[in-house]
Amino acid sequence: MDGLVKGLINVALDHIQGGDDDRDGRDSQPPEERSRSSWAQVVSGEPEDHDGSSSNADYRTRPSYTRQEERYGRNEEWESGESRPAIRTSQEGDKSNDGWVTVQKKPSKQHHKVHKDQWNNYKRPSEEQEYSSEVDCSSEIQPSREEIADLSKALNKLWELDFNRLVPGKDYEIDCGEGKKVYQKEDMAEGSLFSWLSDEVFKKPTYSRFCSLLDNYNPQEGYKEVVTSQEKQEQAAFIEEISRTAPIKYLYNYLSARGVVSGSYQDFNRMLTSLWFDLYGRGGTSGSSSAFEHVFVGEIKQRGEQEVSGFHNWIQFYLEEAKGRVDYQGYIFPRRRGNVPDSETQLLTIQFEWNGVLKSVSSTLIGVSPEFEIAIYTLCFYLGGEDNHVQLGPYPVNIKCYRLGNKIGSAFPVADS
Repeated sequence: MDGLVKGLINVALDHIQGGDDDRDGRDSQPPEERSRSSWAQVVSGEPEDHDGSSSNADYRTRPSYTRQEERYGRNEEWESGESRPAIRTSQEGDKSNDGWVTVQKKPSKQHHKVHKDQWNNYKRPSEEQEYSSEVDCSSEIQPSREEIADLSKALNKLWELDFNRLVPGKDYEIDCGEGKKVYQKEDMAEGSLFSWLSDEVFKKPTYSRFCSLLDNYNPQEGYKEVVTSQEKQEQAAFIEEISRTAPIKYLYNYLSARGVVSGSYQDFNRMLTSLWFDLYGRGGTSGSSSAFEHVFVGEIKQRGEQEVSGFHNWIQFYLEEAKGRVDYQGYIFPRRRGNVPDSETQLLTIQFEWNGVLKSVSSTLIGVSPEFEIAIYTLCFYLGGEDNHVQLGPYPVNIKCYRLGNKIGSAFPVADS
């Protein structure tokens, strides 16, 4: 009997100590960081208190669950406790009542959440859309003679005009993990690339409108895209929103000065819409791809061994990582010694898997705004070449720009050696 009593006491003590450890882990977060979308708050599906902390002390012990995805007519079940998500057929979905969708990432990291309800307003008819005010920087958006004569200076000016660019440590934090060679296949990152992202980021109009476009595509290369009238309206609304920002206004003035465009600003907007969203053939199927889909969303090649192509946008990476579809596997060693990336680095060359398919090397600009990327790639397409060696702030970069007829086939940054 004494042994039985001692055993019960030990079990009770173990339980109490375990609960304290959980509590200490949650409370160790500094108060000023509790308003951020940290991995601990991910898609737990639980509402937050006004101080940003979770209202449910047991969110870490939530069981595996089912998530229904309707867009591609398939159901997915993400199981917790695995190095990467398991995809299984299911007939049920699980979405919490407050609009948060729960997803799972690597177990060694915390999680984060993405609230999509605010994007629903962008699905309203065009006459009901509300846009942000025009930027007031008339002197800054006029290119100088030096900039008109030098594409590199123009692109660096766009970097300076990216007023919506995020600040590392203030708006987000990344964990680069360990480095590797391109040919190495082992996972060198214990956790995810993004540790947290400020709740304020997706309240920025150009960011949230950009996000509303990302689910409009089938990522399988060679599948004919069907663009609905609502999706066309979302495309036009995104271009209208970014046209009010400094980078796009500068782009218009620059292209006008160089004789590329001659019409009104609305004509210019229609040109941007056509350049980025008009469908073209890729993978042997007409109407299966677009510049926006390839560069920002990404595609999975089906010919021979599957591989990821495109997918150079950090916002798409963050969202797909939050959903458990991206497995970050480490950064690629830089060509120049001493340039090892850290949490402050905004030009990264990385390796990852997307939906279980490897992207052996990919480069991306972290924290830049959607309007900035649209501006630099558009400028390189019209006035640059396949290689565009430029300086973007502190980074020597080669902006690669490939043409597919009169469209952008691909565009992305490469760290210059």
